[in-house]
Amino acid sequence: MLADVLAVTHVAFIAYVVAGGFLAWRWPRTIALHVPAVAWGFGSILIGYDCPLTYAENWARRQAGVGELPAAGFIDHYLTGVIYPDSALGVVRALAALSVLVSWLGYARLHQRRLTSRAV
Repeated sequence: MLADVLAVTHVAFIAYVVAGGFLAWRWPRTIALHVPAVAWGFGSILIGYDCPLTYAENWARRQAGVGELPAAGFIDHYLTGVIYPDSALGVVRALAALSVLVSWLGYARLHQRRLTSRAV
């Protein structure tokens, strides 16, 4: 059960990486959480360091007598080839990066408006 909770937590983290910047439009202080989440999420893909949630899930799976995730990791096991085809991986990554970029640009624009309206 712990492995399942960790898998759900992992999906929530990925969703937050992709869409959390939009939450900052409503709750500006959350950008302080979103920036390191994006750095960790994209860094784990681009640089290839291990995610502690994957490590924790593998530990829980071992404790339950279930095999670990494949060496490729969480995304490859649960998402690639399941939610979207293997051939779409580049497009999915580009759309995730675009979502973050758009959310951050929107956040910057809204933040600038707030600063301007306070100055007036």
